Amino acid sequence: MSGGTDSSVAAILLQQDKYDVSGITFRSYDSISKGCMERENGCCSVDTLFEAKQLAKKLGFPHRIIDSRQDFENTVIKDFIDEYLKGRTPNPCVVCNTVIKWGSIADVAKEEGFDYVATGHYARIGQKNGRYFLRKGVDEVKDQTYFLWTMTQDNLKHTLFPLGHLVKDEVREIARKEGYEKIATKRESQEICFVTDNDYRRFLRDNIKDVEKKIKPGPFLNKAGEIIGKHKGYPYYTIGQRKGLNIALGHPAYVTQLDPKNNTVTLGKREELDATEMWVEKLNMMKYANIEGEMELTCKIRYNSKGILSRVTQHGDRLKVEFYAKAWAITPGQSAVFYEGDDVVCGGLIQ
Repeated sequence: MSGGTDSSVAAILLQQDKYDVSGITFRSYDSISKGCMERENGCCSVDTLFEAKQLAKKLGFPHRIIDSRQDFENTVIKDFIDEYLKGRTPNPCVVCNTVIKWGSIADVAKEEGFDYVATGHYARIGQKNGRYFLRKGVDEVKDQTYFLWTMTQDNLKHTLFPLGHLVKDEVREIARKEGYEKIATKRESQEICFVTDNDYRRFLRDNIKDVEKKIKPGPFLNKAGEIIGKHKGYPYYTIGQRKGLNIALGHPAYVTQLDPKNNTVTLGKREELDATEMWVEKLNMMKYANIEGEMELTCKIRYNSKGILSRVTQHGDRLKVEFYAKAWAITPGQSAVFYEGDDVVCGGLIQ
């Protein structure tokens, strides 16, 4: 329970369905103590912890707060920093789902004899031929399966998504009908919960020890490898970035490549970011244990995309993906999730 609209309504629906409900909220991060002076306003802030506890009290079921700050720092935040230092772009929500929500919280549920972990994610769970898999939520705009691709078969078997068959407006209306107007009108949190000012560069500067030694200025290069300017440090840039480059080339410039070894950032034109294939690693198979031969699947390389129909072949623990239409700004470190209709076949990380 995050204290937000979705997890609150999920709890309400579970109780209405006669489940024996116990609420749990994890405290992940103290932004003020880490150098960010803005008020804590992420999904796991101090305010939301108490809001979740108050709702549980009103509904009459137990609630507890788990201090996950150390685990969160050692896993989610460490991965976030390490990936940027490798010239990759991380997705911390995917890591958090893996090691916290369906990691430490799922462990607590098992230890105490609970049958399921339930969340307010917009997703559904399917089952076929003895395998469990994610299915897109009915609300395609809110569908969150892209962030959940690391869920294991055991995770899926012991998870409930009460909101999977609803759209957001219906969820808000349920909260209103139950007398929770404040919950119904809550603003959604868009930022990374531990980067509350939405400035990941500031976060890296504040949280990397000896940052001046690890992130240094270096050359901007063009496609030919010629020096055309000076950048502030390659971790401060992402593939496809256009704004904030502070360089005039006579045409719009985009980041096309990051080279941590040589501390260079290559710039180019927008069309230079078009690609027809990629490789995906660190696979988690869902609907099928393996991909036999070739499959035509829809591949999403970012959350807010509709996906691209692709030819997918498995090579050991990697996938080769050949797009039927050009994909723009393929970004190493981001997630690639593969769909057969509404069903998630598998997911992995872009190499």
